[in-house]
Amino acid sequence: MCDEHTAADNDRALGGLTRRGFAAAAAATGMLAILPSPANAAAVKGRDVTIPTADGTADAYFVAPTSGKHPAVLVWPDIMGLRPAFRQMADRLAQSGYAVLTVNQFYRSTKAPFLKAGQSFDQAEVRAMIMPWRDPLTPAAITADAKTFAAFLDAQREVDTKRGMGSTGYCMGGPFVVRTAAALPGRVKAGGSFHGAPLVTEAADSPHKLAPQLQGRYLFAIAENDDARAPGDKDALRSAFAAAKVPAEIEVYAGTMHGWCPPDSRVYNAAQADRAWDRLLATFASL
Repeated sequence: MCDEHTAADNDRALGGLTRRGFAAAAAATGMLAILPSPANAAAVKGRDVTIPTADGTADAYFVAPTSGKHPAVLVWPDIMGLRPAFRQMADRLAQSGYAVLTVNQFYRSTKAPFLKAGQSFDQAEVRAMIMPWRDPLTPAAITADAKTFAAFLDAQREVDTKRGMGSTGYCMGGPFVVRTAAALPGRVKAGGSFHGAPLVTEAADSPHKLAPQLQGRYLFAIAENDDARAPGDKDALRSAFAAAKVPAEIEVYAGTMHGWCPPDSRVYNAAQADRAWDRLLATFASL
């Protein structure tokens, strides 16, 4: 999961490229890899939206194909929040025929985007800013938000409410996918977690223990260094989903570091990110 250990792992993996060096290089290159468009990509249109919740007003980005109705997808970003990389990822998913809402999960504390050019979670001062924003995100708060965001999606003219809803989450957002699906089992029919953590804990409501409440099929794409730090987690996930008879694809992606999927990540792995994206589309094909 995202913490000081992740930052240290990234430093070792990148060798001589220091955090300051990465920030300078990222700023010089625009900080964002260009994601490939899908074959036969649909024309899409996005808009910034605000969503009233029990705890305030959430800012978010909604994008969908310009014509027709489509399955809804709720996206929970990683710890660096809603930003250009996640807008690009939302657009790419919409081009494949989905109505996508990407939220600022920290709306109780700040508006998005909240990072300046060159800033990263790998920097101690950025971690000190962000970590307190996680405190209000209790399981109860996540569940309430998921229901509110799903209701917003279902009210959009671009959404086909007769088809199942999907959800994706990255880093801290991975467990949010499971909680979303558990909160809305009649609505959420597929989900994807990418370098998500923590998915397995001792808590009574640990995400993996919610498997019996889920419907549909799920994808868990695990970073190699996350697996090295908690090798039993994938086995606990497999056992929980197998016992619940909920289909789940659970894989450790070789050569990846925590955070490898977003295209602005310091440890972005384009080949493995594209493979994980393809598996997500396969998972969502059942919607």
